[in-house]
Amino acid sequence: MPTKIAVIGSKDFIDHLVKIIPQIENVEIEPYIYTEPSQATKLIQQLKPCDIVFFSGALPYYFSKESHEQLPIPCIYLEQDESVIATSLLSIIYHQNIHVDRISIDLMRSSFVANVLRDIGIFRSPQHVIDYEDMLPNEFDITQIIQYHHSRYELGLIDIALTSIHAVYDQLQKLGVPTEKMIDPTHSLVKGLERAKTLAEYTNSRSTAIAVVSVSLLVPANSQINALHNLAQAIHSTLQEITQTNFLLYSTRGDIESFMADNAFSDFIANFMEPISIGFGYGKTIMEAEQNAIIARSFAENHANSSTGFILTESKELLGPFPKGNKVYRLKNDHPALLQIAKDMKLSPVNLSKIIQFSRSRQHLQFTAADLSEYLQITRRSTERIIKKLVDHGSAKIVGEEMTYQQGRPRAIYELTLPIYYL
Repeated sequence: MPTKIAVIGSKDFIDHLVKIIPQIENVEIEPYIYTEPSQATKLIQQLKPCDIVFFSGALPYYFSKESHEQLPIPCIYLEQDESVIATSLLSIIYHQNIHVDRISIDLMRSSFVANVLRDIGIFRSPQHVIDYEDMLPNEFDITQIIQYHHSRYELGLIDIALTSIHAVYDQLQKLGVPTEKMIDPTHSLVKGLERAKTLAEYTNSRSTAIAVVSVSLLVPANSQINALHNLAQAIHSTLQEITQTNFLLYSTRGDIESFMADNAFSDFIANFMEPISIGFGYGKTIMEAEQNAIIARSFAENHANSSTGFILTESKELLGPFPKGNKVYRLKNDHPALLQIAKDMKLSPVNLSKIIQFSRSRQHLQFTAADLSEYLQITRRSTERIIKKLVDHGSAKIVGEEMTYQQGRPRAIYELTLPIYYL
């Protein structure tokens, strides 16, 4: 099936795009035309089913950001770069014989113009350039840009305006200001559409990846079984009973992510009087997804006093605990240096990888055994044994003490000495 791309842009942009679509295989575009970029928000509300939304530029993308972020499909925009500026300036200089210093320009970033001039040996700041990057998303004023070009033309400082905004072009034409629109090079449009197609294909393949849910109950009850059937319905699955207290559901990654994103998980576990442990597993095969679901459920079972869920992806990223938190643990790390360090200190690579992730996620370098215990979700005694191995190996050091408000010895403060950004 072809990838369907919803394109939001001006009529000229859409017309240009239609001409080059035959260069890209297996793609269809659905055009949504505006006269001003600010209309993109309304166009978002008119979208028909599609695989991805492709905006003609940064302005319509940012104007509709609040709306398109609610979409279940990806959205990207055609980014300006130096090739757009170079092509547009070359066209004006060649066809109209106007010096670059007599051209006023509006664009996303003024540095693009400076880079082009520098590349051709002009080592000075461009004369008449206004950029709007700092105006986005809330302070953009199209009249300010129109006035910028118009005033310079009226003062005789420029001979022509070059604009990246079609609505500005239309208004300057009405004011009698000679104006040209930025030229999007064909290769830039082709690259943009190919990027949109690739992202849509990746998103679709990811959302249809196999997912398995492993559920463990403390006590079977009819009300709990009914809640599990409701879960199956929500993720378009069927409930399979393994034992009276263990169940499996087969679904897709897309259905699971939609279920979790809607806060439906919190509503689901509210049906259970006794704690429930749930593992969501993703995988390229059913067997891999099942194994990941069972591993994820084992982490949930460590939270014996509360209903908890974890997700384990095919790349061995452990997400959770849900619904109270959403940390990311890396359960797989095949870096040779990490494996050697783990072997030397007789610590599992999984635990060492978690400790590195713990350090990366913190704003402060120092930590206590209590901090690490809470992150790893293991007992204080087990955590202290791990820290002792780190200290003995020289991979951690004591840097101070923390006084407690209760009687007892001060708690040691540690700092890792591992190259955590390299491993």
